[in-house]
Amino acid sequence: KTDHDATFMRMKDDYMKNGQLKAGYNVQIATEGQYTLAYSLFSNPTDTKTLIPFLDEIEKNYFKLPKHIVADAGYGSEQNYDDILSNRKREALITYNMYIKEQKKKQKQNKFNTANWKYDEENDTYTCPNQKQLSFKYHSIREDKTGYKREFKIYECEDCSGCPFRSSCTKAKEGNNRKLMVNEKWEQQKEYVSAKLSEEKTGSIYRQRKIDVEPVFGFLKANLRFSRFSVRGKPKVENEMGLALMAVNLRKFTVKTR
Repeated sequence: KTDHDATFMRMKDDYMKNGQLKAGYNVQIATEGQYTLAYSLFSNPTDTKTLIPFLDEIEKNYFKLPKHIVADAGYGSEQNYDDILSNRKREALITYNMYIKEQKKKQKQNKFNTANWKYDEENDTYTCPNQKQLSFKYHSIREDKTGYKREFKIYECEDCSGCPFRSSCTKAKEGNNRKLMVNEKWEQQKEYVSAKLSEEKTGSIYRQRKIDVEPVFGFLKANLRFSRFSVRGKPKVENEMGLALMAVNLRKFTVKTR
């Protein structure tokens, strides 16, 4: 009611670790050596949708983007990968939500994980745990709120009747066959990310992210006791955030050169 530019977001300031729904802003920063180089505020609580406009703002108002764009799993999406790789011609060192889970042995050996199903490229079919064939049926296009379109290939099992694995394999009603949605572009992007993060050079660059970005927020909250804004309205909030980040930079520079 007091700040019409803010959005209700789930905060982490409860001592019992319960999400607290409060009005706030989503702060995005770009850093190097724990110094903040650029920042921006968004009313969108989802990090995924802030990456592209933040990169646009960096290029417009701050500096030329580096070769590697590094971010955590909260920014991993088909649209973001497509923008960085195709539009900006940069390398994306960004994980996705299922990245860590997919690396685990249990996940790789799970026969109900469709990523482990045998694929016949010549006939364009998958083989399920019951040795039934899932053949291609049709294409499906889904468009999100931003207008970005994702293309899926829909496969359907030849016959799921009497399958002993039905309860573990699908939630489809009895009489309906198991369907599989495959986003080839997304799968290629995930392979790209996995390959990049497994390389020694790019892998070390990605691992540097957590000790570069996170301490800035730690300094803000722990050392400066800056955990909430004292002004209202996005323009004023942006000014206050800029002053706070400038204070963190000056404090670090002073300690380093003392």
